[in-house]
Amino acid sequence: MRYSGLSILRNALSGQKHWAPAWREPAPKPQYDVIIIGGGGHGLATAWYLARNHGITNVAVLERSYLGAGNSGRNTTIVRSNYHIAGNEPFYAHSLKLWEGLEQDLNYNVMMSQRGVLNLCHSDGQFDFYARRGNAMRLHGEDAVLIDREAVRGFAPYLNFRDERFPIRGGLLQPRGGTARHDAVVWGYARAADSRGVDLIQNCEVTGFRIENGRVRGVETTRGYIGAGKVGMAVAGRTSEVARMAGLRLPIESQVLQAFVTEGLKPLLPSVITYGMGHFYISQSDKGGLVFGGDIDFYNSYAARGNLPMVEHVMEAGMAMMPMIGRARVLRSWGGIADMTMDGSPIIDRTPVEGLFLDGGWCYGGFKATPASGWAFAHLLATGESHETARAFRLDRFATGHVLDEEGTGAQPNRH
Repeated sequence: MRYSGLSILRNALSGQKHWAPAWREPAPKPQYDVIIIGGGGHGLATAWYLARNHGITNVAVLERSYLGAGNSGRNTTIVRSNYHIAGNEPFYAHSLKLWEGLEQDLNYNVMMSQRGVLNLCHSDGQFDFYARRGNAMRLHGEDAVLIDREAVRGFAPYLNFRDERFPIRGGLLQPRGGTARHDAVVWGYARAADSRGVDLIQNCEVTGFRIENGRVRGVETTRGYIGAGKVGMAVAGRTSEVARMAGLRLPIESQVLQAFVTEGLKPLLPSVITYGMGHFYISQSDKGGLVFGGDIDFYNSYAARGNLPMVEHVMEAGMAMMPMIGRARVLRSWGGIADMTMDGSPIIDRTPVEGLFLDGGWCYGGFKATPASGWAFAHLLATGESHETARAFRLDRFATGHVLDEEGTGAQPNRH
């Protein structure tokens, strides 16, 4: 069924009795051409682009819980492409272009809202760096506007411009950035992939790999053995755990990244705003809640919950940037397990095991990368070659020294 105004009207007048299930609940087949481990945004997007771009439909997506149970449903929904270095910017630029046509592509409302992303700066040096980043973005065809203090005040007068601890010097604005509904992205890709014949298998945990003569032959699961010609891992914070079952040790650490939402408020924030003197970012959801987050918790963990010192750290940054946030009541918080690489950039590549491929190490950038990640990973699985936008995301760059250090702070995964 295609969603349309006519179908909504028809169901409204008939007691909502004619909606078909969004996707099937198939039993696993004995053998697939491709198995994708991970039923989040990246895994589902990969399945969709395998089917749509490459005609490969004998595909299974295996999810240990329900679709979107991991980081896809535990993030702050920000979409942007304001990166600096050549290895990252073309990829995220490609992703943003895919976001802009995603609802038409999937025939599903993912609630894409291009409300703009404003990065604040607080010193002359930071202002100069944002000028360089903006120029790099524009050289790759992206939009970037460097604005001064008074322009920031006109754009967001509710920020702290009086007695501020770190005076606002200006900011870098990307008008095409914004937010999308994370759950809707999962549902849209799932529905679209299923419509092309992809099997979405929930409650099916991978417990091991069957590897013969250096080549993967399939996976052991809680629902039995499933054979495959190729296997792709797209499991976010569980990347190291799953890869370990195949005998791989990856340059990835898993750490908790917390996020928060307040009670519903009247429209206040017209855009996404990030603080330049602390890792803090905030937007307002369509329901009115302020959605914000900050740094990872700075210790390795697989627990999808955070610690109170980081809660205090994030709240302090929010209060310094816009003191009126202190009048809002925080309703809930949650934690996603972020897979942090040594240079802060992702990996989309083959592994040393033939037929086994990796999509991981997304650090803070996983949600915004969803469409391009799926596009590039599908290309790699289908052709065996890296997509042109993801050629720098090699696994062996950590051995050769060709790292993609966006922040320029060296091998400190907790800093990216």
